[in-house]
Amino acid sequence: MRIAVVALGKIGLPLAVQFADAGHEVIGVDVNPALVASVNAAREPFPGEEHLQEKLSQLVPTGRLRATTDYAEAIPGADVVVVVVPLFVDEATWEPDFAWMDAATRSIAAHLGEGTLVSYETTLPVGTTRTRWKPLLEAESGLVEGRDFYVVFSPERVLTGRVFADLRKYPKLIGGLSDEGARRARAFYEAVLQFDARTDLPRANGVWDLGTAEAAEMAKLAETTYRDVNIGLANQFGLFAADHGIDVYAVIEACNSQPYSHIHRPGIAVGGHCIPVYPRLYLAGDPDAEIVRTARLLNASMPERVIGRAAELLGSLEGLQTVVLGATYRGGVKETAFSGVFPLVAALQERGATVRVHDPLYSDDELRALGLEPYTIGETADVAVVHTDHLVYRALTPADVPGIRLLVDGRDCTDAAAWRGTPRVVVGRG
Repeated sequence: MRIAVVALGKIGLPLAVQFADAGHEVIGVDVNPALVASVNAAREPFPGEEHLQEKLSQLVPTGRLRATTDYAEAIPGADVVVVVVPLFVDEATWEPDFAWMDAATRSIAAHLGEGTLVSYETTLPVGTTRTRWKPLLEAESGLVEGRDFYVVFSPERVLTGRVFADLRKYPKLIGGLSDEGARRARAFYEAVLQFDARTDLPRANGVWDLGTAEAAEMAKLAETTYRDVNIGLANQFGLFAADHGIDVYAVIEACNSQPYSHIHRPGIAVGGHCIPVYPRLYLAGDPDAEIVRTARLLNASMPERVIGRAAELLGSLEGLQTVVLGATYRGGVKETAFSGVFPLVAALQERGATVRVHDPLYSDDELRALGLEPYTIGETADVAVVHTDHLVYRALTPADVPGIRLLVDGRDCTDAAAWRGTPRVVVGRG
């Protein structure tokens, strides 16, 4: 097959590589010329994705994988077009911003040929595939979906850093707008993916047809919104436990020893492209989902709540030297999308503190480019706030932060014994 992948980001590029590695001709299209040049030179444009560089080195020289900025080069003649363009959410209104996806869909439609399957993998509000992309593709191309071309929704379900392993591990969900579209989608994904055998699933691992695009859209939103709501519940428990001298981690461990309890862990912030964003996409289609809204608001409030607690313990943060440990939203992953580091820094600065940030994955210049003033382990500080559970912070001691008066461990990752004698606050521990 000839396959076009639209948007070569941290999900799109590994997908393109996966398809090419399965023996197909793949051309990726992206608006970033530097990224396109990097792919065509067989250089990974972003670090941290396991096996990406070695696969690029193998595939690009064969001609099976290349990249372009020109839709006219990528779309004509493609048997399948896979769309992984980012969908943003307005921070003020929580409404989805379709600008980039609208533009990409129009560009696809302008060059769409008969018989092409278009698969949207970007997470969407329920109903978007049918009510937005189908009419837009038809209007711009003059073709008819279900007769001249086919549209399906098939959500990506992978985590950056382990995309290739996750593609094998999890069932590939599809939902078509027509029976023929669904049939073609199944054939396509079965041709480009291989699946691990899993005895824990109710049916064989592989391509799972959910019957409609709406069901597939909801499945992706439901599985990620569940995590946000669960973390919100854990945070609510953690706030209560801390106020009453209870160790919520011991409580959660006890609860989860029973097979019907799956309580997540509380924490100082919820970040990344998915968990903070997708509940808002769900709310775009179900504005009455108050459980979802309440959990999202609580999780978003955690940085302010934690810094407020630190201010109460010290009386004031005015004029204090503070350090936030960890800029990334997740340990070991070099990504700051929706990271809690930004509201944490803002909350500290609003209370008059001087704030610096340390992260083992970022250079000082990279931190400054993010608007963060860098900190070096060993420099003096009054307060340290652990935001990211990087492995290096598990060995942190008071000697690493001379002059420290308070450690706020937002991930429960530091060694309590090492901090005996120094005030230490852990989210969820009384």
